Amino acid sequence: MTEQTIALVTGANKGIGYEIAAGLGALGWAVGVGARNEERREAAVAKLRAAGVDAFGVPLDVTDDASVTAAAALIEDRAGRLDVLVNNAAITGGAPQMPTTVDLARVRAAVETNVVGVIRVTNAMLPLLRRSASPRIVNMSSSVGSLTLQSTPGAETGPIAVAYAPSKTFLNAVTVQYAKELHDTNILINSACPGFTATDLNNFRGVRTPEQGAAIAIRLATLPDDGPTGRFFDDAGEVPW
Repeated sequence: MTEQTIALVTGANKGIGYEIAAGLGALGWAVGVGARNEERREAAVAKLRAAGVDAFGVPLDVTDDASVTAAAALIEDRAGRLDVLVNNAAITGGAPQMPTTVDLARVRAAVETNVVGVIRVTNAMLPLLRRSASPRIVNMSSSVGSLTLQSTPGAETGPIAVAYAPSKTFLNAVTVQYAKELHDTNILINSACPGFTATDLNNFRGVRTPEQGAAIAIRLATLPDDGPTGRFFDDAGEVPW
């Protein structure tokens, strides 16, 4: 097995995911660029390599069992283990998302990618993560998933989105459940909020750059062995559940 730190970032061909891959690669890590679209994935890998990153493409559709199984096999063949998993791939589910009129297919799609997809990928990668000396899992969430903020009058939590926002609440609960099960291991798992970042996910309405949005994931991916687990952070510190 290689001694180089190995990371996998899902949804890494653009936006925050790409910048997470770039930031981890800048540390000298080998970074798997997980993405469904072959052309975009390979373009991202080429761009990262041109910047000096040891990047490699990982064909990965988080909603497909066979794709995820193949991705785990690819990483095992390449490195024999995985040190860091960043579950970044996500969708909004599309608009509109008013609770009383939403198309239930939007809700199902958001949960399938943003929650079930995270569980699917995490479980497939766990055998590889268990071989790492300092395994880390980062689940890219959002403050819109905070029930505390959502129920606080005047808090800025974006538009009503009965598919997307609750999918992030669900994801945060999943993070806690993993932390409880893995409490007696050396695996640290946390949720991260990148802030309101300009990406195609929100039609570039955000006020932060993808590089800024990636910073919290990079910090959680590089936590010391005595770092926190089962918690929720943004750049300013802990985010309330």
